[in-house]
Amino acid sequence: MHGVIETGKKGRRTDYLYRISLKALIRNEKDEVLVVKETNRDWWDLPGGGLDHGEEFEQGLARELKEEVNLAGNFTWHIIDTDEPKYLDEHGFYQIRLIFELIPQEMEFSAGDDGDEVAFMDPDIFKNSQKATERRIWEYSQHRVDIG
Repeated sequence: MHGVIETGKKGRRTDYLYRISLKALIRNEKDEVLVVKETNRDWWDLPGGGLDHGEEFEQGLARELKEEVNLAGNFTWHIIDTDEPKYLDEHGFYQIRLIFELIPQEMEFSAGDDGDEVAFMDPDIFKNSQKATERRIWEYSQHRVDIG
């Protein structure tokens, strides 16, 4: 199949040279952002995850947000940022993050199958976090795009 890389490592995904990670910035009426602690992690991040081979952005966002924060219903979206590709030694591949400003029709969220905790938080609390992933929440929150 075109675009598939066979690694020979059992349990390892084989569908990319670069893993594309989709992250959703969702704001509430107080300008807080939705964050999640994924299963077995002790840090906050924006909800989202890896785009599967052949999957469209909207499909990947809907699937990942259902898995982590029980997103239901339709949404509008716009790409607001990208991170430089980064090699992840522990996984053996490069990853690039695409950050989406996302406005869901339904604003009710709870921890999904892949999430332990879900909350709306003031992004300023992450500005000086010890964890780089949490600091990026603040950085992304500084972007403003009118997608309405």
